[in-house]
Amino acid sequence: MIGEESLNEALVLVSCDNAVYSPLYLQTASCINIGSKNSSSYALVGNAVVASDLAETCTVVMVAMLPKTKKKNYQVTFQEVHQQLEYGFELSWQEYSCPHCLISSKTDYLYAYSTVALVVAFTRVTGIPLVIIFLIYKWRRRHQSAYYNIEEFLQNQTLMPIRYSYSDIKKVTEGFKDKLGEGGFGSVYKAKLRGGSFAAVKILGRGGSGGQDFMSEVATIGRIHHANVVRLIGYCSEGPKRALVYEFMPNGSLDKHIFHHKQSSLSLEQLYHISLGVAHGIEYLHRGCTMQILHFDIKPHNILLDQSFNPKISNFGLAQLNQPGGDHSIATMTAARGTIGYMAPEMFYKNIGTVSYKADVYSFGMLILEMTGKRRNQNAATDHSSVYFPSWVHNEVSTPGTPIAVGEVTEEEDDIAKKMVIVGLWCIQTNPANRPPMNKVVEMLEGDLESLPLPPKPVLYAGETVTRNEEESSTSSYMSSMCTQSIISTVSK
Repeated sequence: MIGEESLNEALVLVSCDNAVYSPLYLQTASCINIGSKNSSSYALVGNAVVASDLAETCTVVMVAMLPKTKKKNYQVTFQEVHQQLEYGFELSWQEYSCPHCLISSKTDYLYAYSTVALVVAFTRVTGIPLVIIFLIYKWRRRHQSAYYNIEEFLQNQTLMPIRYSYSDIKKVTEGFKDKLGEGGFGSVYKAKLRGGSFAAVKILGRGGSGGQDFMSEVATIGRIHHANVVRLIGYCSEGPKRALVYEFMPNGSLDKHIFHHKQSSLSLEQLYHISLGVAHGIEYLHRGCTMQILHFDIKPHNILLDQSFNPKISNFGLAQLNQPGGDHSIATMTAARGTIGYMAPEMFYKNIGTVSYKADVYSFGMLILEMTGKRRNQNAATDHSSVYFPSWVHNEVSTPGTPIAVGEVTEEEDDIAKKMVIVGLWCIQTNPANRPPMNKVVEMLEGDLESLPLPPKPVLYAGETVTRNEEESSTSSYMSSMCTQSIISTVSK
C-alpha cells in the first residue's frame, strides 16, 4: 500500500460477474471492455483499497497509478479518471532517502543505485573466482618453491651424474615398456642407454615426500663409488617429473632369492659372500665418505645382485647425512624411519638409547639372520604359532650338536651358517652400545668361528629382559674373547 504522503493514488480495475451497487465502484460503462458480455467492469480509486473490499464475484484485472486529487473517492467520475490516466503520475523523494537517484537522458526511466549494493553485487560476482584464483596461485607457489629448492640443490652439487631430460627418459625406456617393479617410491623400468648398456630407471611418485626422497638419493648415492653400493648413472628433474637412472642389476633383489622359493637358489657360500659384501658397503657408508651416511632401510629388498651375484646396497630415499664425528655420531630424527621388522628398537623407545649408525647395524643383523634361516622376518606379537625369530635362532645355535643350516649341507657349510648367525645375534642386541660397529662386523665375518662367543639372547620387547648376571657374564666373556683374538677390541668402539 502506498503511504499517505504520496502524490499519487491507486487505480484498480476489476471485473465482476454480478452488478455491484456501491459508491466506491465507478462504472466504466462503454469506455473499456475488460470482461465478457455477462460481466460488469468497475474502477476503484484510492490508496485505501484492500483485497477485502472486493465483492465476492469480482477479480482484479489491472492496477495503475493516478495523480492524487482533493476529491473523495466516491465523488470522482470515471471521465476524470480517464483524464488523469492521460496526464500520468508523478514521483517524489527526499534526498536523504534516495541520495543516488538519477535520470537517464536516453530513456524514460528514473533509476537509483547504492554503493553498498554495488559492493555486495561485485563481491558475489567476483568473489568465488577470486578465491579460486588465489588457491591456484598458492598451490603453484608452493610447488614452484619445491621445484626451486630441488633445482637449487642440484646446482650446488659437485661431481654430479648425468642429467637427462624427461624426453630422454621416455626414449631410453621405450615409453616405459618394460616394468621391473613397483613400490611406495614409484615404479622401476628397464632402459637401454645410448652406449648399449642397460640401466634401471626409477620414476619417483608425486607424493609429498617425492622431492625429499629424490634429494636424499642424489645427495648420498650421487657421491658414492663403491663396489657394494649401486651406482647412480644419472637423474631427471623437470618440475614434478623426477627420475633416477641406476646401473642395471640382472639378478634383481635378494628377497626374490631367499623368500620366493621353497629352497634358496643361493648356496651358503654365496649367501656368506653376499653378507660380507653388504657389510663392506655399510662400513663404507659409515666411515669411508667425507660425510657419514646412515641408510636406515637395510633389508633384502634393497640389496641388489649383479650378474655375478655381487651385492649392492640401493634405495637411499630414507638416508641421512651426518657430519663426520666418529662412530658415535648421533642422528637427528624427527620421526621413526625404516621398515618394521628391521628397525632398531631405539627408533621406538627413547629410553633404550639414541639413534645412531648402530641402527644400520641392527638392520644388517636381521638381514643375515634371514639369509641363514631362509625365513621372512615376522612379528611374533601377531603370529602366536611361531617363536620370535631371533630367539628361535639363538636357541638353535646354543644347543650343542644342532645343525644350523637348512637341508643337507657339509660341516664347513654349517660352520659358515653358524658364524653368520652369531654375528647377526650380536648385531641385534637391544642396547645399541652392545652392538659392534660395522668395521668389527667385517672382522667377525672374516675371522674364525672359534673366536666368536655366543651373545646374550635377544629380546622382543623393551620391557623384556634377560637375567642381569647372565648378560653381564656373556658380555664379559665376549669382551675377553675379542681382546684375546684381536677381532674386536671393544664392542661399542
